[in-house]
Amino acid sequence: MMEDRQVSCIFCSIVQKDEPASIVYEDAQILAFLDIAPINPGHTLVIPKVHYESLSEVPDSVVARMMTVAKKIATAIRLSGVYCEGINLLLADGEAAFQDVFHCHLHVVPRFKGDSFRIDGCYSNHPERSELDCVALQIRSNMESV
Repeated sequence: MMEDRQVSCIFCSIVQKDEPASIVYEDAQILAFLDIAPINPGHTLVIPKVHYESLSEVPDSVVARMMTVAKKIATAIRLSGVYCEGINLLLADGEAAFQDVFHCHLHVVPRFKGDSFRIDGCYSNHPERSELDCVALQIRSNMESV
């Protein structure tokens, strides 16, 4: 099953150099390249070279490496002259979270005041503390099993 996903995965094809990409960074575990449909110029995708569909499948050491590389890329973007007043790091995990390529990837998005990117609805709900505590308990009770 994993091999079938890799064959049809555009990111795996990029890792294998079967598809073109504007590469920003590469090491033994990680590949980073410019998004072909960028939110803003410099929008970079950081991916593990091994195919993992979701974040929960990625080994902790690889997740840590992805974040380290994303930090370096964010710093390089700020130094590069690419218009950037801020950086968003975004990881969409699952279709409901707007993941459209099912190979785990981290977006490094240069941002500036007045750009068109929006994440709406983030602050529309303010639950009571008791509800927050209940949800925290649900999550906390499963932390040992992951």
